[in-house]
Amino acid sequence: MNGKIVRLERGDPKTAKIYEKFGDPLQTAKKWQADGAKKLHIIDLDAALGLGDNRSVIGKIAQRVNLSLQVGGGIRSFRDVEQLLESNIDQVILGSLPFHDSSALIRIIQRFGSDAIIVALDNKNGKVMIEGWKSQASMEIIESINKFLSMGIHNFLITSIARDGTLSGPDIGTLEEINSNLDLNIIAAGGIGKLEDLISLKRIGVHGVVIGKALYEGKFTLREALKKLGEK
Repeated sequence: MNGKIVRLERGDPKTAKIYEKFGDPLQTAKKWQADGAKKLHIIDLDAALGLGDNRSVIGKIAQRVNLSLQVGGGIRSFRDVEQLLESNIDQVILGSLPFHDSSALIRIIQRFGSDAIIVALDNKNGKVMIEGWKSQASMEIIESINKFLSMGIHNFLITSIARDGTLSGPDIGTLEEINSNLDLNIIAAGGIGKLEDLISLKRIGVHGVVIGKALYEGKFTLREALKKLGEK
């Protein structure tokens, strides 16, 4: 947001907290790479909220770090996806577009393949929120997943809105129910606040985890997280 690293609580821009302890976004990306990260998850909050974008900042990161990048926020058209995926971005995170424009989603899949796509399902009591969490999608979360699975999508970013930015622990119940009944790759987000949360998510078999505020608040380090997850 405004070229800075920002975390929100439950998606509310009024709760924005700026983190500069590791430098600017590029310096911070290099720090995560040095600490052992292989992937970097970037959400352009300004673009998501319709307040401009941070594409130039994201472009610098893509050019200067050796990390797999997944980028979301304000990606509303085939052209947006094309520009990102042709600029060293490995995966795009799509929130509103899949619900509003199925034909564009099909074109994206046909052109770039389903591996390049992550569908974001922002969960609020089983309902999927879109448009920067301001409106409710017409389908509930399970129905949404089944629809996108039938289209060939298999990567899903599932965020618990109620827990986002709270460090209060992930929504294990919902994630476990979805993961045990459907064949998909879940990237879990929202609420991760301690190393034990990562073990709980590993136990239920999620594909990946987004860790944000916990790292910036010093609840644990990335090196500690990677070591913990590497233990038998």
